[in-house]
Amino acid sequence: MKDYYQELGVARGASEQEIKQAYRKLARKYHPDINPGDKTAEARFKAINEAYEVLADKEKREKYDRFGGDWKRYEQAGPGFDYSENFADIFETLFGGGRRAGSGGFNPRASGQDVDQPVEITLEEAFTGTQRTLQVAVPYSSPRTITVKIPAGVDTGTRVRVPGEGAAGFNGGSRGDLYLVVSLLPHPRYERKGSDLHLTVPVNLYTMLLGGQAPVPTLAGRTLNLTIPEQTQSGRVFRLGGQGMPILQSNKQGDLYVKVQAELPTNLSERERELFEELRRIKESKVA
Repeated sequence: MKDYYQELGVARGASEQEIKQAYRKLARKYHPDINPGDKTAEARFKAINEAYEVLADKEKREKYDRFGGDWKRYEQAGPGFDYSENFADIFETLFGGGRRAGSGGFNPRASGQDVDQPVEITLEEAFTGTQRTLQVAVPYSSPRTITVKIPAGVDTGTRVRVPGEGAAGFNGGSRGDLYLVVSLLPHPRYERKGSDLHLTVPVNLYTMLLGGQAPVPTLAGRTLNLTIPEQTQSGRVFRLGGQGMPILQSNKQGDLYVKVQAELPTNLSERERELFEELRRIKESKVA
């Protein structure tokens, strides 16, 4: 069975506007005029158009969501078609040898479809793990409220599976699964790259020149003291092992990369200005 949502790269709960935007983007990419003589692109273009033809039509989409690959059979059968009575005939045609439910031999069942549910979390929540209480509305089921645990280490694109919370099955078939599709919100200080974190820390000029300690905040809520060697150049990056993001299904963590940035003094006193002037004269005399 073709998955029209997958063809367009959208979630099952995508809005009409999201479906239209996805179609336009893909249609431009695979259009025969853009890819002359490319049979693969031509086949992809036809598949995209087929998917859009169904998902852009409200009635067709509803039938597709309910009946999956058999939605055309239902449409061709017309308004008098009784799904509960005729679904067994469809199964018998597809698989052969079965008898209708009630005659003691064939009792068709169909599993429900999986459902995607987008969810946004903060970097701190991804670091510690979190949970969400969601109002889930899936096809042909009453809305339900569920609480889902999201493990530490998830990233944008991670799919958290919740078994049995998808669309209802037919005739006693099992429910599909619900998948939370994670999106990570941007953080004002940390940048995430895989399991590693990157952070820029301002360090006063005196510590950069003479050496010393610089405080580094971590997502774990602790402050680490980073040792700064004397005459450290602004922009140097230090690696703090094991201070990055938790790695899914592992007891390990990534690293924290700290970029130090020299912080120049402001509001100099007369004495401070005199000392800096003297340092400059000394430096210039060495060059001369």
